[in-house]
Amino acid sequence: MSTHHTKSLPPIDPMDLVGIDEQFSAEEKAVRDSVRRLCHDRIDPYVADWFEQGRINDIRGLAKELGTLGVLGMHLEGYGCAGMSATEYGLACLELEATDSGIRSLVSVQGSLAMFAIWRWGTEEQKNEWLPSMAAGEAIGCFGLTEPDIGSDPGAMRTRARRDGDDWIVDGRKMWITNGTVADVAVVWAQTDEGIRGFVVPTGTPGFSAPEIKHKLSLRASVTSELVLDDVRLPASAAFPEAGGLKGPLSCLTEARYGIVWGAMGAARSSLSAALSYASERRQFGKSIAGFQLTQQKLADMNLEYIKGVLLALHLGRRKDAGTLRPDQVSLGKLNNVREALAICRTSRTILGANGISLEYPVIRHMNNLESVLTYEGTVEMHTLVVGQAMTGQAAYR
Repeated sequence: MSTHHTKSLPPIDPMDLVGIDEQFSAEEKAVRDSVRRLCHDRIDPYVADWFEQGRINDIRGLAKELGTLGVLGMHLEGYGCAGMSATEYGLACLELEATDSGIRSLVSVQGSLAMFAIWRWGTEEQKNEWLPSMAAGEAIGCFGLTEPDIGSDPGAMRTRARRDGDDWIVDGRKMWITNGTVADVAVVWAQTDEGIRGFVVPTGTPGFSAPEIKHKLSLRASVTSELVLDDVRLPASAAFPEAGGLKGPLSCLTEARYGIVWGAMGAARSSLSAALSYASERRQFGKSIAGFQLTQQKLADMNLEYIKGVLLALHLGRRKDAGTLRPDQVSLGKLNNVREALAICRTSRTILGANGISLEYPVIRHMNNLESVLTYEGTVEMHTLVVGQAMTGQAAYR
């Protein structure tokens, strides 16, 4: 008979039942832990108040702290960016969204939309002018694609740029733009006679304004704006040299959606952890409700979906680092992970009972935030059809 020695097993971590943590390198864990520390010290004590008030106190100071930590454009190379891996960026997104989706949106729009657009499609002059200060959090960026009447079909956008001598004149409206009101620079996409082009627009340019959108019940700890461009005159140097058509903006959206695959699991983890802790302390019928079968079924089912979501995010992260990640795979990740995170938040809310609707706990805040995350950067319907097209070879949304 063969004999083998069983290693002494570590104690069970209820939030990591299958030992996913062992899949991360020491460097990846160090990045995760540094972001978690910043969130714990600088954001967690205040974020419920920011959500309630509908504003972030000192957003510029927070942006600089995030820049000092190196998370703004952290997965980009050069120009003052940290040049970290896609997996490290994903872990940062998870920690940021465990704090609040609005904070992850701030970082995601800055790094994966505005900075990535300039980094991937911009001229050397545009990169040198903007990327170092954006990486440091000294300049804030926004990304103008969605319009009041144009969401899932960006090719139908009405914002227009026309040539006037060597200059461009841009007219149009963009809607639901994160960071818009506080931004120093906007990446704006517009129709031209040569197809869709991208423009780097300093927000102090005459004719540009960005009124903040109020009365939101989701992403309240985030600045959301309309961009108004009335005869905004830009020099020829403001245009991206290529990026004709939708390839430019869609490449940026794929970057940002990848971060959401990880981020949504942060909101799920925070809610599940709150539910587990509450169930252990809340007593009914003479014992903690964690001892009741129906509560344990909820906890087990939530943890199953959380584990699967993190494993999917990690798998896609490793593919991205290997250069083999496809946009339809990102769509599959966003579709699954946001949907399951929202379900985890809703189930966690039932375990907390009436306390689940209080901002004393993070659950209702995450739940409300994820209603936006479910829709933005590709609706459930669009990502479903992207997956459907990958399976059948037929585009059902045309």
